[in-house]
Amino acid sequence: MRRRASPGLPGRDYTPVITPNGETLPFRIVDGVKVLHLTTGEFDHEFAPGLTGKCWGYDGRTIGPTIEVVEGDRVRIYVTNRLPEPTSVHWHGIILPSGMDGVSGLSQAPIPSGETYLYEFDLNQYGTYMYHPHYDEMTQQALGMMGMIVVHQRGERRRPDKDFVMLSSEWRIGIGTSRPDPNEMVDFNVLTFNSKAFPGTAPLVIQLNDDVRVRFGNLSAMSHHPIHVHGLAWRVVATDGGPIAPAGQWPETTVLVPVGTTRTVEFTATNPGDWAMHCHMTHHTMNQMGHSGVNFVGADAARIDAATRELLPSYMTMGQAGMGDHAVMGMPVPRNSIPMIGREGPKGYIDMGGMFTILKVRDQVTSQADPGWYADPPGTVARRAGRAELERDGVRDL
Repeated sequence: MRRRASPGLPGRDYTPVITPNGETLPFRIVDGVKVLHLTTGEFDHEFAPGLTGKCWGYDGRTIGPTIEVVEGDRVRIYVTNRLPEPTSVHWHGIILPSGMDGVSGLSQAPIPSGETYLYEFDLNQYGTYMYHPHYDEMTQQALGMMGMIVVHQRGERRRPDKDFVMLSSEWRIGIGTSRPDPNEMVDFNVLTFNSKAFPGTAPLVIQLNDDVRVRFGNLSAMSHHPIHVHGLAWRVVATDGGPIAPAGQWPETTVLVPVGTTRTVEFTATNPGDWAMHCHMTHHTMNQMGHSGVNFVGADAARIDAATRELLPSYMTMGQAGMGDHAVMGMPVPRNSIPMIGREGPKGYIDMGGMFTILKVRDQVTSQADPGWYADPPGTVARRAGRAELERDGVRDL
């Protein structure tokens, strides 16, 4: 029999990952095996201030806790089912015995409600992977059952200073409701990193000149996500199929993360500031928008407003001059809803939402605590042009 490696330990064998808005699953070591435990169930989850959903997940959270192990580890994972229906867990991307693959009816019997099942296997690979149900997958994933798996390379020579985990997903939550709709196939209206929509997303706090790794996963139902970073550039260094040889890596500021895959990027944080990172599909950075709205951009809706206010005194047409002022103007919204809601920033209102977060690159940071807004050096902020400047450069002020 192959001699098993000793269980990998944080600090000694790897730099622990950071899961913004999430946590890492604890483990015990029993006779040289890492023992972990996941419990499924229902709970209330806040996607962003003002929007709470009735979700399903692992250990009372979505996304589930990140499973963090080391190449060569043997793991024993107990899964207790507290859902009202059976479930299973598929270890997405992990090479393991067929009977541990988690596909109900094919590789295992489903886990009945109230029962605990055991998975046990060796990890003979390293990289970034995911876990999710393979029983009633459409419903259970749509309600939040998903998580990330990080298998660190044993003996990795060059460890990053910061190693982040970001799992993308999409949801349909009707205005004024709280239960995500698993029947939706097209019109998703809440887009998330680690099951949080901006302004609920925690920033990625990075020390200036740190070497940074970001592991992106995508368990959306239908959408690929081109994740774009501002002010920095990264290299695509791995997929869920394995590492990319240095000669095959390429530089990007946008990495496409297709459904059901992971992509890992690395960069050195050489540029201080508050840098946006978001999906570049524009509807994926808006909260609770969808096909039910009517396009009034450019229309004079004064007569519509006047007639409607006879029945609804607080009525105001949304979007006559675009949607950017919707939240700023404080338009009333239904209970438990956040359409077009962003947050105040240091220089005005940030009218973004959904799959959007901020990389806060600073000197002398010691934790993931939010360091506040970036203090721009004098002369480095876009501003209103002065009359003398316009005349000097021959620019006609329209």
